[in-house]
Amino acid sequence: MVSWREEIERREAAARAEIGELQARMEELAGRLAEREAVLSRLEITRETMTEILSGDGPITVSEDDTAGETPVPEDRFGTGSPVGVRLVPHWEPGLGADVLPQSYRDVVEVLADAVHPMRAHHLCAALGLSTDKSKVEGFRSKLKRLVERGWLAEAEPGLFTPREGLTAAGDTPEQAGSSAGRRRADVGSGSRP
Repeated sequence: MVSWREEIERREAAARAEIGELQARMEELAGRLAEREAVLSRLEITRETMTEILSGDGPITVSEDDTAGETPVPEDRFGTGSPVGVRLVPHWEPGLGADVLPQSYRDVVEVLADAVHPMRAHHLCAALGLSTDKSKVEGFRSKLKRLVERGWLAEAEPGLFTPREGLTAAGDTPEQAGSSAGRRRADVGSGSRP
């Protein structure tokens, strides 16, 4: 028969061994947690940085002093180079055509130039073959607001978008716009809601 003291010592030893195993697992999990948090932090910073760059809110400039002694960044295989420092949606100026815009923005300007009436964001999404889910339309609305801010579109009234006065898809002047009026399509929906 085992004495009670031997049984207590056996149980204490088992408890200490289990505590040691649990502490080792906690240290391993803490290390894995720190690694995952670092990855998440880098991804969040990358997303924020890319959003700033691609939003076109302003060019990122580097002074010549900052680049002294650095090797210039080579263009990529498509010859486009880095988008850093480039404003993707320039401010409209007379004589500037929609062909200077990125394709997705150019499509918006062209559809509105062909529209008979001002259009709402969800109608434009449908006309461009984009998703009309509420979250997607809200993201698209920010693209429309950027085009308004940069002078490519006008907002006839809140939520109703039109091309700027005198601008057609090709960037015609007001005198040339009359000759391109025949291109307008009547099948693009109006911007008014029932």
